[in-house]
Amino acid sequence: MLTREENETLCRVGPGTLMGALMREYWIPAALSSELAAPDSDPLRIMLLGEQLIAFRDTNGKVGLLQNNCPHRGASLFFGRNEELDPGLRCVYHGWKFAADGTCTDMPNEPAESDFKHKVKAVAYPTQERNGIIWAYMGARQSPPPLPSLEGNMLPDGEWQVTAIQRECNWFQALEGDIDTSHFSFLHAGSMDVSTQQPGTFSYYMLADRAPRYSVVDTDFGTMYGAYRDTDDGRRYWRVANFLFPFWTMPPQGLLGHKVTARGWVPMDDTHTMFYMAGPKFRRLPPPDAERSASLNRANEGTAPAGPWNRMVPNSTDWFGRFRLTANASNDYMIDREKQRHNSGMDDFTGIQGIHLQDQAITESEGPLYDRSSEHLASSDMMIIRVRRRLLMAAHALADQGLIPPGVDDPDVMGARAGGVFLPQDADWLEATEQLRRGFVKHPELDPRVTGPLV
Repeated sequence: MLTREENETLCRVGPGTLMGALMREYWIPAALSSELAAPDSDPLRIMLLGEQLIAFRDTNGKVGLLQNNCPHRGASLFFGRNEELDPGLRCVYHGWKFAADGTCTDMPNEPAESDFKHKVKAVAYPTQERNGIIWAYMGARQSPPPLPSLEGNMLPDGEWQVTAIQRECNWFQALEGDIDTSHFSFLHAGSMDVSTQQPGTFSYYMLADRAPRYSVVDTDFGTMYGAYRDTDDGRRYWRVANFLFPFWTMPPQGLLGHKVTARGWVPMDDTHTMFYMAGPKFRRLPPPDAERSASLNRANEGTAPAGPWNRMVPNSTDWFGRFRLTANASNDYMIDREKQRHNSGMDDFTGIQGIHLQDQAITESEGPLYDRSSEHLASSDMMIIRVRRRLLMAAHALADQGLIPPGVDDPDVMGARAGGVFLPQDADWLEATEQLRRGFVKHPELDPRVTGPLV
């Protein structure tokens, strides 16, 4: 368990905090490009790392990300005019206008001979766009580092998609479920029996042995685990998953060598998180080959069909009004107690429909910011323990020694993959999976049917 002081360090991300300083070394997803779909569209309120920001797309298509308060007398720039033909956002209080980089371009309530506009600049953060994500750099460097080479965010045009969903709890609380493999056999498949699965598949061994053993290692990008189960034919089923600095995960569902989706748990503030999933488009294959279709649908990894987990309340304009699920704490995540009592299908263990919503319900149920000093950790928590320590060590190293955290200046180390694989029992899992874990490499020889319908 962590001490209360360590928990505070891990979870607090606002200006002046250790973890907030670490995160500001990296490019951070701020919004979806679709939220600012066209030049001169409406400004957008963004809460990011505890800072209130206003995003807008100017006449030239450039995204600006400015402090909420006008530098003049603090009026919110959300009410500003995003004027056509003349790039920039104009404060409606006194007409001061700011370009996407924060430069004051007009100060109409000052005399024509005044040069005061050249002495005023709004706080503005650099932005870039890639595969539907607006990235922001909130650090102190004059020249920001490169964007991270996350394979799921670097796919060809027409082949990618990105999803955003808000979670009402602390960022690391939300992230922990993605680096905890043993919960899958309970929270998501607790009512499933091994007899329902095709022998020899990942799904079969997931249910045949619900207590995997672990190997955890530090990497150039963060931390990686291999969770293994012995099979009945002398092999081992390994689930390999990644934590990538500062808040990215690659869970082990799917086939190692195919899975490229990256999942970001971006702190809006200390008690709200925006989840981003970037990866290939979801493609459904038609019958009649239903088994292969199901496996390939999972291999493609995109957003699942519509269900409570991705039905949204219409976005509003307040600071926490974006990408909220209709199933939430106020309606107990639409839990079906009769289904829970029936206890036979994939959603019946919880009575909550869908893997994402089950995760959301549980992590939010811990409270806005859980006090980890009261935990009782077990051997199945090895990855969570290691990632916490890695983050705390990196945050202190940056604060005390100025050591730049992993992956900031070497974005290519982020080109990693996750997923499942069968290996001989005596194989060194790190050596045996090296090529499959390497990003940007095609593996057409792999058969996704080996996964089965669960994983």
